[in-house]
Amino acid sequence: MSTPFFDAVIIGAGAAGLFCAAQAGQRGLKVLLVDHADKVAEKVRISGGGRCNFTNRDLDVRAPHKHFVGQNAQFCRSALSRYTPADFIALVERHGIAYHEKHKGQLFADRSAEDIIAMLLAECAQGRVERWQPCGVKNVVFLADEAGGTSAGSYQIDTDRGPVQARSLVVATGGLSIPKIGATDFGYRLAQQFGLPLVAQRPGLVPLTFDGQAWAPYAQLAGLALPVEISTGAKKERMAFVEDLLFTHRGLSGPAVLQISSYWQPGTPLAINLAPAVDLPAALAQAKVRSRKLIANELAALVPSRLADAWASQSADWQRPINEAADKALARLAERLARWELTPTGTEGYKKAEVTLGGVDTRALSQQTMECKAQPGLYFIGEVVDITGWLGGYNFQWAWASAHACAQALPLH
Repeated sequence: MSTPFFDAVIIGAGAAGLFCAAQAGQRGLKVLLVDHADKVAEKVRISGGGRCNFTNRDLDVRAPHKHFVGQNAQFCRSALSRYTPADFIALVERHGIAYHEKHKGQLFADRSAEDIIAMLLAECAQGRVERWQPCGVKNVVFLADEAGGTSAGSYQIDTDRGPVQARSLVVATGGLSIPKIGATDFGYRLAQQFGLPLVAQRPGLVPLTFDGQAWAPYAQLAGLALPVEISTGAKKERMAFVEDLLFTHRGLSGPAVLQISSYWQPGTPLAINLAPAVDLPAALAQAKVRSRKLIANELAALVPSRLADAWASQSADWQRPINEAADKALARLAERLARWELTPTGTEGYKKAEVTLGGVDTRALSQQTMECKAQPGLYFIGEVVDITGWLGGYNFQWAWASAHACAQALPLH
């Protein structure tokens, strides 16, 4: 029996792998897509509360890197400017999938993430992509071209269904986030096998946790959500977001915290303005002149009442009628609410992280094609690469754009 030969084998049937396979197949390449999981695109399926936040209309194609994190965020510019949100939206519309904008450019399928998955599978079918699932990959070997021809060689991939050979190998294995749906470190190990440098991985877009005792006064606020401004870092390194914050039993979550988690460095503090739309010093000073209510009651008109009670209970100076409070005490309360400083002790880890920061070092890859500079025919796309988007559809757009760049570059037989 001769070993089956493909133009390209793609490992990983997530967003990037499916899209790359479809695009390459439609160019006329003979493509095999392999994944160890029973189902394709589990991350697409669970994203956006099951509606899939498939792209972001606000991505600035002239400066896309401002929505991305990595040692060289500029790396993603080439792919993102060549396959834009408008391109993916056109595909969604061509398949008749209804969608809506939630806020800040975030686009979601109206009905279900299953519609996006069905679209990707239909595109693969159109490209006559062969799919092996579930099928693990045991070993990959590069076979140098002994004839010294134009081809640089091929890859032998030993799978659970037997060996295959391919001119090109595309790694779209994702990151370490959400292991219960099949995330593994396979892509990183493969990169190391071929001598590619890695940027240390850590959870991204992840809830932050705090020491039990230090968090005790705030644990009672679990379930409370409110809009805040959250920031971390100093001077040029400072990053800030205005989004909703959610208190949990163990710490903080919600879009504001998921966003800042990709920029937060362990051991450094966060600064949170709990009432970004209010001039707190002025509001409290005015209340002092006209009201005899307790400070907590007046504060409840400016921030959620549970938060007002929790803050006022922290000092005897704040547990009295507002007209009897010292000006200094009110100024201190306003300052405390507008600049709540606290240092997380950690994160909820990969089990709750939406993405993985770090990955294959972009210096080892071509930004035009996603091919390894020192290893011909080997490509890395999507989350396995050291490019991480903001919350809100940016990571899916990176998956589509990097997959498209790779698929257009794969050599035809």
